[in-house]
Amino acid sequence: MIVPAYNAAGTLSSCLAALASQVYPCSSYEVIVVDDGSTDDTAARAAAAGARVVRLAPNGGKGVALRHALPLTRGDVIVILDADGQDHPADIPLLLEALRPGVDMVVGSRFLGRFGPGAITPVNRLGNQFLTAVVNLLFGCHLTDTQAGFRAMRRHTVLGWKLAASRYDIEVDLLLSVLRSGGRIVEVPVRREARSHGRSGLDSVRDGTRILLRIVRKRFGPPT
Repeated sequence: MIVPAYNAAGTLSSCLAALASQVYPCSSYEVIVVDDGSTDDTAARAAAAGARVVRLAPNGGKGVALRHALPLTRGDVIVILDADGQDHPADIPLLLEALRPGVDMVVGSRFLGRFGPGAITPVNRLGNQFLTAVVNLLFGCHLTDTQAGFRAMRRHTVLGWKLAASRYDIEVDLLLSVLRSGGRIVEVPVRREARSHGRSGLDSVRDGTRILLRIVRKRFGPPT
């Protein structure tokens, strides 16, 4: 499992505790927390929780963090979970159950599931729906949540992709790598809650534009 984190000390401990106590108390798994240039004690809290900590400096963005961590994984399946506490670790079995033979990626769709009060702003909701519609139009698919960061993938497939995203466009970089390679994506409903601490680093206009450009490049650029 990879948990990208930036100044997440306020939520990381509870997120990792929920993961350990609610999901796999008896199973073999590894958690890699990527501390992406945090200025708080994110790394110390991750280490105290028993996670394998990878420290990056300076802050490079979520895409940089994930691209750095993916080759460091050792399991057959990679699960990505944000450190902000908005996703439910207890939903992970839904992702893993859907990752059956012939499925390359399972996305936890918030639009198939539910958003808790305050979990998404109206602007971000519209932006997500617009970008998802663009993906569906350009790639001939029928997805509901292309920007969801909560997902499960097969490691041997992921390591064959050439990823270039540095920020929040990493979600579509990963997802469209599956589609371009002829792979299959399945969505399952998950829950999404409001942040209990801190604020999102997402810039709706700047990152929305970056994501849109990444989609266009993936569709019309050279194969990866």
